[in-house]
Amino acid sequence: MTDTLYYVCKYTPLELLAGFSIRTERLDPAPAGFECADSCAHPNLCGYGKAVIEEVIEKGIECLLLVDCCDVCRRIYDVLKARGTMKFLFLLELPHKQGPAEKRLFAKELKRLSDEIVKSFGCAFDGERALSAWRDSARPQEQPDKHVLLTGAHGGRVLLETIRERISLPVVDGTCTGARHLQAPAGGAFDSGYAAALLEQDRPCMRMQFRTEEIDPAAVGVICHTVKFCDYYGFAYRCSREMSEVPLLKIETDTTPQSSGQLHTRLDAFNETIGPADGGDTIKREIRFAAGVDSGSASTDAVILDREKHIVGWAILPTGAGAAAGAEKALSAALEKAGLARGDIDAVITTGYGRETIGASDASVTEITCHARGAHFLCPNARTVIDIGGQDSKVIRIDENGAVVNFVMNDKCAAGTGRFLEMMARTLELSMSEMSELGLRWKKDVTISSMCTVFAESEVVSLIAENTPPEDIIHGLNMAVAGKTVSLAKRLGGVPDYVMTGGVAQNRGVVKALEEKLGAPIAVPKEAQLCGALGAALIALDRAAKAER
Repeated sequence: MTDTLYYVCKYTPLELLAGFSIRTERLDPAPAGFECADSCAHPNLCGYGKAVIEEVIEKGIECLLLVDCCDVCRRIYDVLKARGTMKFLFLLELPHKQGPAEKRLFAKELKRLSDEIVKSFGCAFDGERALSAWRDSARPQEQPDKHVLLTGAHGGRVLLETIRERISLPVVDGTCTGARHLQAPAGGAFDSGYAAALLEQDRPCMRMQFRTEEIDPAAVGVICHTVKFCDYYGFAYRCSREMSEVPLLKIETDTTPQSSGQLHTRLDAFNETIGPADGGDTIKREIRFAAGVDSGSASTDAVILDREKHIVGWAILPTGAGAAAGAEKALSAALEKAGLARGDIDAVITTGYGRETIGASDASVTEITCHARGAHFLCPNARTVIDIGGQDSKVIRIDENGAVVNFVMNDKCAAGTGRFLEMMARTLELSMSEMSELGLRWKKDVTISSMCTVFAESEVVSLIAENTPPEDIIHGLNMAVAGKTVSLAKRLGGVPDYVMTGGVAQNRGVVKALEEKLGAPIAVPKEAQLCGALGAALIALDRAAKAER
């Protein structure tokens, strides 16, 4: 057989295929989009399903072996079969249990596959070659003593490389396609025991039987990957979070490179969480003044501190079209307020989504760590930080020293963020300050049922047409934002004392709605919007102090 047979699942009988001398390659889709898939598949198909279809069509793949580990693989099979362009397309039926009857059933399925291969390609089976491949797959897999475990759903090569680039410890791929290890053959022949070995792999697929992820004791942190709209691995993450004491991070992708900035922030913050307590490299010089610059999606903030950690200058300016230019303007404005020149600043640390593109800094630190450090400085008793920014919402658990214990972020959507409120204010033809004041004067409960920015705007327009008072509409929006944020806090296990940072902290209506839903007061320091930049400047001073010791 000269054609490459592509496969997607770890239950693919690679050893059987080796006995037929078939060249195999795992399909590892990472498309830029789903143009081809959307033209022939249902729009609600999960991102992974669309990615497989996209890859097959784009690359002109003609031979594919699928395993019905989930309904999506069946849909992939249906779509590709309907196109009628494949030389070889086979769907292997996978039992969802591991009992004796299921093993016999799977052995029959492997026989059906073998017959189809002989029929389609005329290949002869070599039992010794297959047995040798089986023995290779049963060899123990080495892993480093201290590592981060990537678990959950298939993420692919691109995701794994991204994680390894941004995590300082070795990363072990324990995802559903990354962890493939078979039990060794009992005898000297390739026999029916092979079906049992395939079914009894160390980490069974979530679609086979519900299970919790087993956390290796050597893992100092766990990254749980889920595919968007796939519930099963989300359940596994929730169980792992409740049972495990090691830091866990949940990431969700649809196989495309969209929202890479948010993914990088999550990974970098997690790396800072599991990293050394001192927080990174020292700044090896004496510092008179340190600056922190927070480059966010809506505003760029700058704070200048002296050695005694007094704020001597600050600025909050719109980010504009470029992160670097916005950072320079904000820093210049802070310098002017402090009466200092650029040469007086001995250390600059950047944070925010634009932290890596600003340049002219000693280091960059994620906004997760910086908001935690700044919040602890302003409110030492705080244990949960709520940050609603322009582009995303975060809830951060911190310890008595201000170090990050765990954090969660909203999905890649404007729902419940400052941008959401800005768009609603524009629809109501109000400024943000007017919206904040009016939201406290409501008289009647109004429910905004959709958190999608587009659909929520349609609801607001309908309410305006019904002559609903704007203060009631605003209160409904505030409660919707609060509900979204509190769900994050509950997922994290937030505890008092609460402190709120970010631009939306200035909206008193949102703060009051959050307090009502949390059932606890929320501290809002006057420097709330500067908290990220303040934390960055404090970290610069901390690192300089460490160098002096």
